Amino acid sequence: MNRKINDKLTAIARDTLRIKHLETINSGEDFSELAVWLIKEALEKAYQQGFEDGQKQ
Repeated sequence: MNRKINDKLTAIARDTLRIKHLETINSGEDFSELAVWLIKEALEKAYQQGFEDGQKQ
């Protein structure tokens, strides 16, 4: 995955979902229970970021 995209997704996961990173580390930290409204908020932020990035091109 593109490093820039990964950084943006990681920031959304950290800020919205309170997930430290998006790397698989093969431990219990690979799994999280999340409220659906937080998942929706994170998806909306990712969609908006993609839209804004597309407008810049």
